[in-house]
Amino acid sequence: MEAVQGAGVVVTGAGGGIGAALARRFAAQGARVVVNDLDADKAKAVADEIGGIAVPGDASLIVGEARDALGGTVDVYCANAGVASGGSEAAGENVWALAWDVNVMAHVRAAHALLPDWLERGSGRFVSTVSAAGLLTMIGAAPYSVTKHGAYAFAEWLSLTYRHRGLKVHAICPQGVRTDMLDATGSAGDLVLQPTAIEPEAVADALMKGIEEDRFLILPHPEVAGYYQARAADPDRWMTNMNHLQQKWETTE
Repeated sequence: MEAVQGAGVVVTGAGGGIGAALARRFAAQGARVVVNDLDADKAKAVADEIGGIAVPGDASLIVGEARDALGGTVDVYCANAGVASGGSEAAGENVWALAWDVNVMAHVRAAHALLPDWLERGSGRFVSTVSAAGLLTMIGAAPYSVTKHGAYAFAEWLSLTYRHRGLKVHAICPQGVRTDMLDATGSAGDLVLQPTAIEPEAVADALMKGIEEDRFLILPHPEVAGYYQARAADPDRWMTNMNHLQQKWETTE
Protein backbone atom coordinates (compact mmCIF):
# COMPACT_ATOMS: atom_id res chain seq x y z
CA MET A 1 0.00 0.00 0.00
CA GLU A 2 1.54 3.28 -1.13
CA ALA A 3 0.43 5.24 1.95
CA VAL A 4 2.23 2.79 4.23
CA GLN A 5 5.23 1.54 2.24
CA GLY A 6 8.40 2.90 3.83
CA ALA A 7 6.50 5.01 6.38
CA GLY A 8 7.76 5.53 9.90
CA VAL A 9 4.99 4.16 12.13
CA VAL A 10 4.55 4.23 15.90
CA VAL A 11 2.05 1.88 17.56
CA THR A 12 1.41 2.32 21.28
CA GLY A 13 0.11 -0.50 23.45
CA ALA A 14 1.53 -2.90 20.87
CA GLY A 15 2.75 -5.65 23.17
CA GLY A 16 -0.40 -7.65 22.41
CA GLY A 17 -3.98 -7.49 21.20
CA ILE A 18 -4.99 -4.86 18.66
CA GLY A 19 -1.70 -3.00 18.93
CA ALA A 20 0.38 -6.06 18.08
CA ALA A 21 -1.92 -6.84 15.15
CA LEU A 22 -1.52 -3.27 13.85
CA ALA A 23 2.26 -3.41 14.23
CA ARG A 24 2.43 -6.71 12.34
CA ARG A 25 0.22 -5.44 9.54
CA PHE A 26 2.14 -2.18 9.07
CA ALA A 27 5.41 -4.12 8.98
CA ALA A 28 3.96 -6.57 6.44
CA GLN A 29 3.03 -3.58 4.28
CA GLY A 30 6.62 -2.37 4.28
CA ALA A 31 6.52 0.21 7.05
CA ARG A 32 9.28 0.84 9.60
CA VAL A 33 7.58 0.22 12.93
CA VAL A 34 8.25 1.37 16.48
CA VAL A 35 6.57 -0.96 18.96
CA ASN A 36 5.61 0.71 22.22
CA ASP A 37 4.26 -0.89 25.37
CA LEU A 38 4.58 -0.36 29.10
CA ASP A 39 5.81 -3.97 29.28
CA ALA A 40 9.32 -3.80 27.83
CA ASP A 41 9.56 -7.58 27.29
CA LYS A 42 6.32 -7.67 25.30
CA ALA A 43 7.38 -4.68 23.21
CA LYS A 44 10.71 -6.33 22.42
CA ALA A 45 9.08 -9.65 21.54
CA VAL A 46 6.77 -8.05 18.96
CA ALA A 47 9.52 -5.80 17.61
CA ASP A 48 11.88 -8.76 17.18
CA GLU A 49 9.13 -10.72 15.41
CA ILE A 50 8.43 -8.01 12.82
CA GLY A 51 11.88 -6.47 12.46
CA GLY A 52 10.76 -3.33 14.26
CA ILE A 53 12.19 -1.20 17.05
CA ALA A 54 11.04 -1.52 20.65
CA VAL A 55 10.50 1.75 22.52
CA PRO A 56 8.89 0.78 25.83
CA GLY A 57 7.42 3.22 28.32
CA ASP A 58 4.52 5.58 28.90
CA ALA A 59 2.79 6.19 25.56
CA SER A 60 2.41 9.87 26.46
CA LEU A 61 6.14 10.41 26.63
CA ILE A 62 7.81 8.42 23.85
CA VAL A 63 7.22 10.56 20.75
CA GLY A 64 10.70 12.08 20.82
CA GLU A 65 12.44 8.74 21.36
CA ALA A 66 10.30 7.10 18.69
CA ARG A 67 11.07 9.89 16.23
CA ASP A 68 14.79 9.44 16.83
CA ALA A 69 14.47 5.67 16.40
CA LEU A 70 12.83 6.23 13.00
CA GLY A 71 15.55 8.58 11.81
CA GLY A 72 13.83 11.84 12.66
CA THR A 73 10.37 11.41 11.16
CA VAL A 74 7.11 9.86 12.33
CA ASP A 75 4.64 9.48 9.46
CA VAL A 76 1.90 7.49 11.21
CA TYR A 77 1.10 7.50 14.91
CA CYS A 78 -1.32 4.89 16.25
CA ALA A 79 -2.71 5.99 19.62
CA ASN A 80 -3.76 2.50 20.58
CA ALA A 81 -2.85 2.14 24.27
CA GLY A 82 -5.91 2.20 26.48
CA VAL A 83 -7.42 1.06 29.77
CA ALA A 84 -10.83 -0.59 30.13
CA SER A 85 -11.89 0.99 33.41
CA GLY A 86 -15.15 -0.39 34.71
CA GLY A 87 -17.38 1.00 37.43
CA SER A 88 -20.01 3.67 37.90
CA GLU A 89 -20.00 7.28 39.04
CA ALA A 90 -18.77 5.84 42.35
CA ALA A 91 -15.50 4.60 40.86
CA GLY A 92 -12.51 6.04 42.68
CA GLU A 93 -10.90 9.30 41.65
CA ASN A 94 -7.78 7.33 40.76
CA VAL A 95 -9.78 5.13 38.36
CA TRP A 96 -11.28 8.14 36.62
CA ALA A 97 -7.92 9.92 36.50
CA LEU A 98 -6.15 6.94 34.93
CA ALA A 99 -8.89 6.52 32.32
CA TRP A 100 -8.68 10.20 31.36
CA ASP A 101 -4.90 10.13 31.26
CA VAL A 102 -4.49 7.01 29.12
CA ASN A 103 -7.61 7.11 26.94
CA VAL A 104 -7.65 10.86 26.22
CA MET A 105 -4.68 12.87 27.44
CA ALA A 106 -2.11 10.48 25.97
CA HIS A 107 -3.66 11.27 22.57
CA VAL A 108 -3.57 14.99 23.27
CA ARG A 109 0.08 14.89 24.34
CA ALA A 110 1.07 12.85 21.29
CA ALA A 111 -0.70 15.23 18.93
CA HIS A 112 0.92 18.22 20.65
CA ALA A 113 4.34 16.67 20.04
CA LEU A 114 3.66 15.55 16.46
CA LEU A 115 1.64 18.36 14.91
CA PRO A 116 4.32 21.06 14.54
CA ASP A 117 6.36 18.82 12.21
CA TRP A 118 3.32 17.41 10.41
CA LEU A 119 1.78 20.82 9.74
CA GLU A 120 5.10 22.23 8.57
CA ARG A 121 5.55 19.49 5.98
CA GLY A 122 1.85 19.19 5.17
CA SER A 123 1.41 15.51 5.94
CA GLY A 124 0.89 13.14 8.85
CA ARG A 125 -1.49 10.40 9.90
CA PHE A 126 -3.02 10.01 13.39
CA VAL A 127 -4.81 6.74 14.12
CA SER A 128 -6.94 6.63 17.26
CA THR A 129 -8.11 3.28 18.58
CA VAL A 130 -11.36 4.40 20.17
CA SER A 131 -14.16 1.82 20.60
CA ALA A 132 -17.80 1.51 19.68
CA ALA A 133 -18.27 2.71 23.27
CA GLY A 134 -17.01 6.08 22.06
CA LEU A 135 -19.95 6.30 19.67
CA LEU A 136 -22.50 4.51 21.84
CA THR A 137 -21.71 3.50 25.44
CA MET A 138 -20.89 0.41 27.48
CA ILE A 139 -22.92 -0.84 30.41
CA GLY A 140 -21.05 -1.21 33.68
CA ALA A 141 -18.14 0.98 32.59
CA ALA A 142 -18.69 4.69 33.13
CA PRO A 143 -14.99 5.74 33.11
CA TYR A 144 -14.33 3.75 29.95
CA SER A 145 -17.44 4.98 28.12
CA VAL A 146 -16.95 8.62 29.03
CA THR A 147 -13.25 8.73 28.14
CA LYS A 148 -13.74 6.86 24.89
CA HIS A 149 -16.30 9.50 23.94
CA GLY A 150 -13.52 11.97 24.70
CA ALA A 151 -11.02 10.10 22.53
CA TYR A 152 -13.48 10.09 19.63
CA ALA A 153 -14.24 13.77 20.09
CA PHE A 154 -10.53 14.63 20.05
CA ALA A 155 -9.91 12.60 16.88
CA GLU A 156 -12.90 14.30 15.25
CA TRP A 157 -11.63 17.73 16.30
CA LEU A 158 -8.16 17.02 14.91
CA SER A 159 -9.61 15.96 11.59
CA LEU A 160 -11.96 18.87 11.09
CA THR A 161 -9.32 21.38 12.22
CA TYR A 162 -6.30 20.23 10.22
CA ARG A 163 -7.42 18.11 7.28
CA HIS A 164 -6.90 21.01 4.85
CA ARG A 165 -3.29 21.16 6.06
CA GLY A 166 -2.50 17.55 5.21
CA LEU A 167 -3.39 15.77 8.46
CA LYS A 168 -5.25 12.48 8.01
CA VAL A 169 -7.07 11.09 11.04
CA HIS A 170 -8.69 7.70 11.48
CA ALA A 171 -10.90 6.69 14.42
CA ILE A 172 -11.23 2.93 14.81
CA CYS A 173 -14.39 1.97 16.71
CA PRO A 174 -14.75 -1.81 17.12
CA GLN A 175 -17.08 -3.60 19.48
CA GLY A 176 -15.68 -6.73 21.13
CA VAL A 177 -12.20 -7.83 20.11
CA ARG A 178 -10.71 -11.06 21.46
CA THR A 179 -7.99 -9.61 23.67
CA ASP A 180 -7.05 -9.56 27.34
CA MET A 181 -8.98 -6.30 27.63
CA LEU A 182 -12.18 -8.04 26.55
CA ASP A 183 -11.59 -10.81 29.07
CA ALA A 184 -11.29 -8.15 31.79
CA THR A 185 -14.79 -6.77 31.10
CA GLY A 186 -16.36 -9.71 32.93
CA SER A 187 -20.08 -10.47 32.77
CA ALA A 188 -20.94 -7.19 30.99
CA GLY A 189 -18.53 -8.08 28.21
CA ASP A 190 -19.88 -11.61 28.08
CA LEU A 191 -23.39 -10.24 27.56
CA VAL A 192 -22.70 -7.39 25.15
CA LEU A 193 -19.40 -8.01 23.41
CA GLN A 194 -18.45 -11.68 23.31
CA PRO A 195 -21.23 -12.86 20.95
CA THR A 196 -19.90 -10.76 18.06
CA ALA A 197 -16.23 -10.49 19.08
CA ILE A 198 -13.64 -10.50 16.30
CA GLU A 199 -9.92 -11.23 16.20
CA PRO A 200 -7.40 -8.33 16.43
CA GLU A 201 -6.30 -9.07 12.89
CA ALA A 202 -9.78 -8.09 11.64
CA VAL A 203 -9.26 -4.65 13.18
CA ALA A 204 -5.96 -4.32 11.33
CA ASP A 205 -7.73 -5.34 8.10
CA ALA A 206 -10.37 -2.65 8.67
CA LEU A 207 -7.73 0.02 9.31
CA MET A 208 -5.80 -0.79 6.14
CA LYS A 209 -9.00 -0.63 4.13
CA GLY A 210 -9.90 2.66 5.81
CA ILE A 211 -6.49 4.13 5.01
CA GLU A 212 -6.80 3.02 1.39
CA GLU A 213 -10.27 4.61 1.14
CA ASP A 214 -9.20 7.69 3.17
CA ARG A 215 -12.03 7.30 5.69
CA PHE A 216 -12.13 8.95 9.11
CA LEU A 217 -14.54 6.57 10.87
CA ILE A 218 -13.52 2.92 10.68
CA LEU A 219 -16.03 0.31 11.87
CA PRO A 220 -14.66 -3.24 12.06
CA HIS A 221 -18.21 -4.19 13.12
CA PRO A 222 -20.30 -2.63 10.30
CA GLU A 223 -23.52 -2.97 12.31
CA VAL A 224 -22.29 -0.20 14.62
CA ALA A 225 -23.23 2.30 11.90
CA GLY A 226 -26.88 1.33 12.30
CA TYR A 227 -26.72 1.59 16.08
CA TYR A 228 -25.11 5.02 15.79
CA GLN A 229 -27.81 6.19 13.40
CA ALA A 230 -30.56 4.86 15.69
CA ARG A 231 -29.01 6.65 18.66
CA ALA A 232 -28.96 9.95 16.79
CA ALA A 233 -32.43 9.57 15.30
CA ASP A 234 -34.26 8.71 18.54
CA PRO A 235 -32.06 9.06 21.65
CA ASP A 236 -34.83 8.24 24.12
CA ARG A 237 -35.78 5.02 22.38
CA TRP A 238 -32.13 4.04 22.10
CA MET A 239 -31.50 4.72 25.81
CA THR A 240 -34.62 2.77 26.77
CA ASN A 241 -33.32 -0.20 24.82
CA MET A 242 -29.92 0.15 26.46
CA ASN A 243 -31.58 0.35 29.86
CA HIS A 244 -33.30 -2.96 29.13
CA LEU A 245 -29.85 -4.38 28.46
CA GLN A 246 -28.64 -2.89 31.73
CA GLN A 247 -31.51 -4.57 33.59
CA LYS A 248 -30.74 -7.88 31.90
CA TRP A 249 -27.13 -7.56 33.01
CA GLU A 250 -28.14 -6.78 36.58
CA THR A 251 -30.05 -10.06 36.79
CA THR A 252 -26.84 -11.94 35.93
CA GLU A 253 -24.77 -10.24 38.61
